[in-house]
Formats: sequence, C-alpha cells, structure tokens
Amino acid sequence: MGQILLVRHGQASFGSDDYDALSPLGFEQSRLLGAALAARGIEVRTILGGAMRRHRETAETCATAAGWAGDLVVDPGWDEFDFLSVLAVHPPAHGVAEPTKAEFQRWFEEATAAWIAGVEREYAETFVEFNARVRGALARTVALAEDGPVAVFTSGGPIAWAVAEVLATGGNAADLWTRLNRMSVNAATSRLVTGSRGLNLLTYNDQSHLDAVPGAVTYR
Repeated sequence: MGQILLVRHGQASFGSDDYDALSPLGFEQSRLLGAALAARGIEVRTILGGAMRRHRETAETCATAAGWAGDLVVDPGWDEFDFLSVLAVHPPAHGVAEPTKAEFQRWFEEATAAWIAGVEREYAETFVEFNARVRGALARTVALAEDGPVAVFTSGGPIAWAVAEVLATGGNAADLWTRLNRMSVNAATSRLVTGSRGLNLLTYNDQSHLDAVPGAVTYR
C-alpha cells in the first residue's frame, strides 16, 4: 500500500513585495510540522514539491526538522493556480481602494467562482486546465508511492483538488473543491493511500501539530 503525505506550505508573505517567500511564522509552522513528524517516527522515501519558492522553503525547513535525507524533487504540476491572474480579470466590488481582509475574501471567492464557471476571460490557466495539471501530478505521485512513502509540498488549491477527485461523486468535484480550499490551513497535512482498492483519503487538513502554539493556525 502506497502512502502520500500532502503538505500545504507555511504562511507566505501576503501583502509584501515577494508573496511567494515564507513569512517568519511560515518558517516556524514548517519547523513545527517537521518536529511533529519526527516525534511520530514518520519517514518518507521521496520529497516532492511544486516549483514555487514557498513550496521549497517549507519542504527544506520541514525535512530538516524531521531528519529526512534526500533532495527535493520538483514537479510543477503541484503549483498553485495563478490566483493573481484570476483576480486581475475580475474587477473588485470595493473599487481601487486597498481591500480589507473581508473585502479581499469576497473578491477572491467571486473571482474564483467565475473562473470555475468558465466565464470567458483571459485567464493564464482555465479551471479545466488546472484540474488536468493537478490530476497528472497526482498520477505521477501515485506511481512514485509504489516505491515508498512520498511527501508532497504544495498549495491549498492542488491539495483540495486531489482530495476532491478522491471523494467526489456525481460530478460535484468543483463544488467540493471550493469548500475544501476555503478552509485550508497553512502547514497542515492530508494523507492519501493507494492500493488494490484505488486511491483513498485517510486524513484532511490536519493541524494538530500547530494547535498548542498560540497564533500558529493561519489560513493565508
């Protein structure tokens, strides 16, 4: 039975000049995760990640704390969707003023809803293309897991789609993705197992390694 540990990156530097870099809290979240995995005796054969800086920094920090050896294998299929391009083609209701957190969340949800619905706009990547990209990355990871456990350092969007693909029935994967992605915690883990019964979900969005540290649970 193959095992896949999906890890959302630690908190990125939202609102800074380089959003893709981890914030100081993001590094600490990643370290806490690695220490918790080491305490549980969790080992992996392959360390996999998307091509984004926040994926790499989370992977390196977590792996060091966990005592894992081996280089990060990069698969861009695990990259997050380009939410900035999605927002750019969807005018915000709050106008040109700097949005509050509530206004940004409303803008983000309205823009992604239009993206999912396939509204004709100039997107860098359509929702259908995003689905296909993550589906391909997941298939490659399942193949790697045949040789031993794999840890994947990625983002909330790809993790939510991978889980939606496993759980969805009756064509409701897009709705399930929206609900799963909305509550994704930084540096949380989800676990998949693959075997004779196909791909199945063990846990989703586990944040237990962060719960005892005040302020360590974040969503953006």
